[in-house]
Formats: sequence, C-alpha cells, structure tokens
Amino acid sequence: MAHPVLNRRAFAATALAGAALVTVPGAALALDLNSARALIDRAIADVNKVINSGKPEAAMFKDFEAIFARYADVNAIARSALGPAARSASPAQMKAFTRAYQGYIGRKYGRRFREFIGGTIEVVDAKPLKSYFEVISVARLRGEAPFDLRWHVSNKSGKDLFFNIIIEGVNMLASEREEIGAMLKRRKGDIDGLIGDLQAA
Repeated sequence: MAHPVLNRRAFAATALAGAALVTVPGAALALDLNSARALIDRAIADVNKVINSGKPEAAMFKDFEAIFARYADVNAIARSALGPAARSASPAQMKAFTRAYQGYIGRKYGRRFREFIGGTIEVVDAKPLKSYFEVISVARLRGEAPFDLRWHVSNKSGKDLFFNIIIEGVNMLASEREEIGAMLKRRKGDIDGLIGDLQAA
C-alpha cells in the first residue's frame, strides 16, 4: 500500500504538474527569471483557489485539468510519458493520446484533492538551470510537514510553460514514463488500447 504522504506528493507532482493545449495569441517573449516565477505564481494561485473552493470532486477534476492545460507543456509531457512508443505513433494517435492523457491526469490526481483542503502552496525562490528555470515552492498541508516542489519552466514550445516538477528528488517525468510504460506493456504496445484505458480510467 502506498504511503499517504507519497500519494499526496505524487498528486502534486503530476496534477500541478505536472503538462499546453490552450494557445495564447501573440509572439513569444524571451523567458527570464521573473517571467518563469510569475507563471508558477499564477498557476499556484489557481490551484489554491480550486483546492479550497468547496466544489464537488467532479467539478474539481475539470478545473484541475484546465490548470494543467493552461500552464503546463502538455504536448511535451505526454510525449515524454509515452516514451519510445511516441516515435512510432501516428500524428492522430499522438493527438488522441495527449487529449486522453490530459483528462486522465485531471481525474487521477483530482481524486486526492480532499487531502489538500485547507492547505496552501507558495513560491519561495527561483533560479536559472541550464536552458530553463527552476521555480521553488513549498506545500503546506494540514497535519503534515511542509515539502518542496521544484517546477521546471521553459518556452521551447513558444510559450512560457512548466514541463516537469521535482518533489524532494522525485522526478515527475520519470515516474509518469514508468507508469504509462507499464500500462502500454500490458497492452502489448497497442497505443490505441492504451488511449482507451486512459479514457476509461
């Protein structure tokens, strides 16, 4: 049985995370430290609002999925999660997988929302890392010790978006690739079957 704190952290990694299907008009500007931090500030403000909204879980699922689509590079995260199979997938399959994966993330981690009620997430620092920026935040949940979330932000997609989250050394992209890879293996490499599983999950 998974440890409850790990479940909460996995929730934050993928759900906040975590990845962008909504297009914002206008030319992309150069990413800098302040804009990277501002992106995560906005994302966290939206997340905190949903967590403490008092809405039914089904409504939270939709709101959380919308946050994922708005602030995360869904296309890059979905391609990473699918792993080597993404190279053999047709454009139509990748589009369908990305859409199904986005909904799956919203539902999967939305079910743990109630554990976050009354909690907050706050940005505390940011720094450049290689070709992207790392924005550091702290999650404070009732009855739990605060824990660290590090968001990786890039504009390689043409927009400022986060593409990964590290939670106390746990890499979201790696854990999602492992989980989706296991699901695909059970389907013996059938991407269409995997898409159906994600839609039904």
